[in-house]
Amino acid sequence: MPGDELNVCFKKLMVCGGGSRVITDWKDIPMELLMRIVCLLDDRTVIVASGVCSGWRDAICLGLTHISLPWCTNNMNNLVLSLAPKFTKLRVINLRQKDKPLLDDNAVETIANNCHDLEDLDLSKSFKLSDRSLHALARGCPNLSKLNISGCSAFTDDALEFLSSYCRNFKVLNLCGCVKAATDKALKAIGYNCRQLESINLGWCEGVGDVGVMSLAYGCPNLHAIDLCGCVFITDESVIALANNCLHLRSLGLYYCQNITDRAMYALAHSRVKNKHEVLWESVKTRYEEEGLMNLNISQCTALTPPAVQALCDSFPALHTCPGRHSLIISGCLNLTSVRCACAFQSHRAIAQV
Repeated sequence: MPGDELNVCFKKLMVCGGGSRVITDWKDIPMELLMRIVCLLDDRTVIVASGVCSGWRDAICLGLTHISLPWCTNNMNNLVLSLAPKFTKLRVINLRQKDKPLLDDNAVETIANNCHDLEDLDLSKSFKLSDRSLHALARGCPNLSKLNISGCSAFTDDALEFLSSYCRNFKVLNLCGCVKAATDKALKAIGYNCRQLESINLGWCEGVGDVGVMSLAYGCPNLHAIDLCGCVFITDESVIALANNCLHLRSLGLYYCQNITDRAMYALAHSRVKNKHEVLWESVKTRYEEEGLMNLNISQCTALTPPAVQALCDSFPALHTCPGRHSLIISGCLNLTSVRCACAFQSHRAIAQV
């Protein structure tokens, strides 16, 4: 909404005494109402509104907690340099890049120096960023719990290790394509420091091996989603460690992990039994534990056999091979075409009875 339309709209608002007083000037709008209005605006308009007057600027700068700037395709870096010192209460910042990398380390350092309450940051596809950015975030944003640096190929494992030693509250990490950063060395640090971690994407990080994944399995018991697609060096040992230690695991990506064999599948199937015992022992029986593994991608894992994968399906009814509900992905595994989920058997039985 352009500034002139904002002017007309806001001057028509009525507050106090059931509408007994008409707002005749922007400065008359109560701050509580102003912030409620701001919540309804898109981020571009919020930035325009913050320049209306000093009162609005101060209110928005102190009250705004979320901002998303992917729409700024030409001048994102300068905009961040301008906004970060003002919007110091931001907790969520989305700076996802689109067609070309725009952000540089100066912008991220400005965020780290001013937005100390930051919890969620998306820097995906920021190819120009270096380790300077991760070092700055480590020092300035200790409350980070969600970080997306997928595609940031310049980061190294030294910087990621340093970041994990300061930001220990991580729950979600997206490191997809961070080939130099996501190594066993960095994952050992994350497993040691970030025990609250719930989800991590390590897709196409070829430096990831069993040592790193096992460190996560032992150090992050609350892990419920891990994507290891394209991590070609991992073996059954990684999956067995996850099955034995991460009893809340719900999503596992193993695409093109061709060293995975039936041992891993049987370990996952057995974890279902272990999970049930754990639930009974704690006298806590929630839907979360009962559902167990809900998504599994074993495409191109050509060493697997039908009995092992079928045993896994039988243990976890939420894994589906039926049309429209595919949560067990087996493309490229022609020897697994006989594997069927529970509802497929039920459908076959119903047809037979008819």
